[in-house]
Order: sequence, then C-alpha cells, then structure tokens
Amino acid sequence: MSKKKNQGQQKPGLKIIPLGGLEEIGMNITAFEYEDSIIIVDCGLSFPEDDMYGIDLVIPDVTYLRDNLDKVKGFFITHGHEDHIGAIPYVLREINVPIYATKLTMGIIDHKLEEHRMLSDVKRKVVSYGQHINSGSFRVEFIRTNHSIQDAAALAIYSPVGIVVHTGDFKIDYTPVFGDPIDLQRFGEIGKKGVLALMCDSTNAEREGFTQSEKSVGRALDDIFSDHKKKRIIIATFASNVDRVQQIINTAHKYGRKVFVEGRSMVNIIKTASELGYIKIPDNTLGDMDNIKDIPEARTVLITTGSQGESMAALSRMANGMHKRVQIKPSDLIVFSSHPIPGNEKAVNNIINELFIKGAEVIFQDVHVSGHACREDIKLIYSLVRPKYSIPVHGEYRHLKAQAAIAEDMGIPKDHIILLKTGDVLDIDEDHAKVVDHVSCNEVFVDGLGVGDVGNVVLKDRQHLAEEGVIIIVMTLESMSGRLLAGPDIISRGFVYVRESGDLLEEARKTMNETMDKIQSKNITDWGHIKSEIKDAMGEFVWRETKRKPMIIPIIMEV
Repeated sequence: MSKKKNQGQQKPGLKIIPLGGLEEIGMNITAFEYEDSIIIVDCGLSFPEDDMYGIDLVIPDVTYLRDNLDKVKGFFITHGHEDHIGAIPYVLREINVPIYATKLTMGIIDHKLEEHRMLSDVKRKVVSYGQHINSGSFRVEFIRTNHSIQDAAALAIYSPVGIVVHTGDFKIDYTPVFGDPIDLQRFGEIGKKGVLALMCDSTNAEREGFTQSEKSVGRALDDIFSDHKKKRIIIATFASNVDRVQQIINTAHKYGRKVFVEGRSMVNIIKTASELGYIKIPDNTLGDMDNIKDIPEARTVLITTGSQGESMAALSRMANGMHKRVQIKPSDLIVFSSHPIPGNEKAVNNIINELFIKGAEVIFQDVHVSGHACREDIKLIYSLVRPKYSIPVHGEYRHLKAQAAIAEDMGIPKDHIILLKTGDVLDIDEDHAKVVDHVSCNEVFVDGLGVGDVGNVVLKDRQHLAEEGVIIIVMTLESMSGRLLAGPDIISRGFVYVRESGDLLEEARKTMNETMDKIQSKNITDWGHIKSEIKDAMGEFVWRETKRKPMIIPIIMEV
C-alpha cells in the first residue's frame, strides 16, 4: 500500500515538445509543458523549397498549442532572426499570449506586428539580461550571449523537476562590435546549481576550433575599401546582422563615402536598430536612394539585401538588370558578406555569375564570420553548464549528430544524449528521459494572404502541373439522353507545344471519340463514370505515346 501511495505522489515529468527546428535550418519553436503550464521558446518560419510552387513562407503547425490554449502562458524569444520570430504574427492569431524578449528583438517584433495591424492586440514585455520572468509553473532567466544580431539571449528555464538551459543561436565573442561579451560566468553559476538538460545550438557542431570575432570582418572591410578607392562598392549581407551593418557604416565614414541602403528588410532593420540606439550613424553619412545618382560612384557604398540569391531581393534585381535605380557596371565592386545558407548555394552562384558577366568585380570570400559556435565553443558551454542530459537543437540531422558526439566526448553518457525529431514529446526528470508521444507537426504554408489553405494535396497538384502539364477535355452532352453534341475538344498547357504536335493531338481526339462511342453504346449516363472513363483512356494514350503523365481534367457541359 505504501509503495502505491508513494508512486501516486511522484512528481510528473517535464515535457519538451519541439514543434519545428529539428532536422532542418529554420522554423524554430519548442514548447515546455509542466502540468497546467506551457511556455514556448521562439516562433520562427522557414523559406519554401524549390518544389513548393507559389508558397511564400512555411510556418509551424501549432495544433497542439491550440488544443491546449488554456495552458499556454507566453512566448520567450531568444533573438530577432526570421527563423526565430518570423511566424509570430501568424501564430498569434490563434494563440494570443504575452511575448517576452530583449529590447532590439522586441523592436523587430513590434515592427512585424505593426505591419499586420496587431500591435495593440498583443501584450509584450521587454526583458533585461539577468531578469527572471515567472510564468505558470516556470521561471525563465535571460542570459547574455553573442550572435550575428545584437541582444541575443540564452534562456535558463527553471521547472519543478530541474533547470533546462536553452542556448538559442549563439557564439562566443570576446570582442563584440556592440555591447558586452557572452556572460560565461552566469552559465558557470547555473551549472553549479545543477542543470537537468542543455539544449545547445548545433549549426556549426561539425566545424573544428573557435568561431572568429565579428571584429575580424571590420579589418577585412577596411582592406577592401583601401584597395578599391575608385570603385562603387555594393555590399550584400543579412539585414538582421546589425553589427555587420555598423562596421560597413563605420568604414564608409572613415573613407569619406556616402552610404545608401536598399531592400525593404534592410531599411526596416536599420531604422529600428537606429531608433533604439543599436546602430550609430555619423551625421551626413546616410543618403536617400532617390539621390544616389547625384553622388560620384567612387564616393558611394550601397548596403543591400540579396546575399542568399533570393529572386526578388535588391541584389538579384540589380544582377538581372531589373532594378530601377542601380545598374551594375564594370567599375563596380560587389562584396558578399555572408555564407550561403544550406540549400541556397545554387541561387547565390547564379547571382555571382550574372555579376561577373556584367563585368563587375566580385568578392565572396573572407568577408564573413559565422554567428554560431564551433566545436570548441560548444565544449566550453558544456564544461560550464555540466548538464545531466544533452538535447541537441537547431540544425539538420548531421549537425545534431555532430553535437551528440561532442556531448559524449565531454563525458555525458550515450543514453543521456537525446536526439529528438520535430513533434516528439520528451518526458524528462532527474530519473529518466523518454519520448512518450508524438504530436501533429505538419508544415503550414503561407501563400499570399492565405495561411494553411494550401495543403499537401494542393502542393502535389502544383508539382504535378509544373512537372507534367495539363490536358483539359471539353465536351457538351444532351441532358436527357447523354448524347454527345459537341467536342471533345482538347486544350493542352505545359504538356506539348501545340503547333508542333498536331498529329499527337489529332490522335488524342480520335481516342476520345472512340471512348465516347463505347460509353454511349453501354448507355452510361452517370457523369462521374463518364469522366473516369475519359481520364483513363486519355491517360493510357498519352503514356503510350509520350511516357508522360499530365494532369487530365474532363469538363462536361450540359445542354
């Protein structure tokens, strides 16, 4: 009896539920649940793959949070990158709970909410480093870290079963451009308290050594400006890399150049960061794009979006000759101050080739340092935090595996290293860590103003249309008898070029006429049955003649 009584009084475990961000780069969002409380860390988006035709953004499936809305207490945001905050305006439509973030991160979120006309509807709290927020069964502390955007934070999540440290995206930078270095002392202090689990950034877990300081880019920029005094300089970088933008502005001012900014996201970030004091722009340094032609090209610097080869970004439009104000010339120097995100390499290479074709000089090496910790940095965090369990996060599966190997090297038992998949429900406490369930985690597609109305079925149809084309068969039937009055007419789009395929389409018409003769001889009048027979017959004919499988759509009009 006493044994059963003790079991009945046993504390429930903490549930950690990644709803995105594992086995991929992007769409980071993780729920932490204890009894009647859920807090959410980050709420990011990812960008569509090449075969996601017409899709603008991909956001996480928050069905689990919606189904447990009464438990959800708030969003805790680690930093202001799109893969950590981009889905907030969409998710808040269903889960409107308070948002907690540091000053610059909140400034960027505010701008997003303002664009979506949601600013007055959402409760927001700016948090300082070292501050603790009580939220249901949890207490969350924000810890200073460094990243490729300022005001990045790690989170110490205090739960009834132990402390979980979530690093967010981070690097260890002892000489940051703005602000203070990462608070390693606090990581060590929390480690001494005893940490249940460490959820650590895995993006650079395969890279040996330490991540370089952001200030090293400043030296490279200085050399470029010094060596190219007679050229117009165009620098493409991430809009959110505020420190990088600051260094470009500083170097431009040193060499007496006027700075122009192009690209909507770049303009918005610089405006927000400048208003909040995170970018300092010397007087008379920033110019208006409308007046760029009034300044000698050798005295201008253009900071632009498009470093990832995005088709509609400013640099892509310049490279393709579609930009209204800037035409690439042989006297231009274009600097890519970023590395391609995995999957973007081809798009970036295409832009570089276009720029070379136009005669420009292009520099795409040694003008960037990563914002993510390499192996030795990760080891330092493990040695300070000393977690009982390791839960690698943020990265493709190979990155998670690489960090698992680091954790094992640092003395964490293999059975205490947990590789989760998106949607897994991990139940964890001092005595165990086990995946006990799996929740819905389908991707939700944003297409124009539509959120979630394009599902996998529609996407497969788009892929089918893109790959094989469509054949539309139009005919008119008499309503009473089902007798064929007109057609069948065949319309082809994306299948074959009609003018050069007259014989094939004529054979297709004969096949359709024969099919209709068979249908009428069998006295088939059900339209569904007729359409099915037409699709089957046309599908067999097209496959036999072309070995293709276009989408076939029969249309019957009744008279």
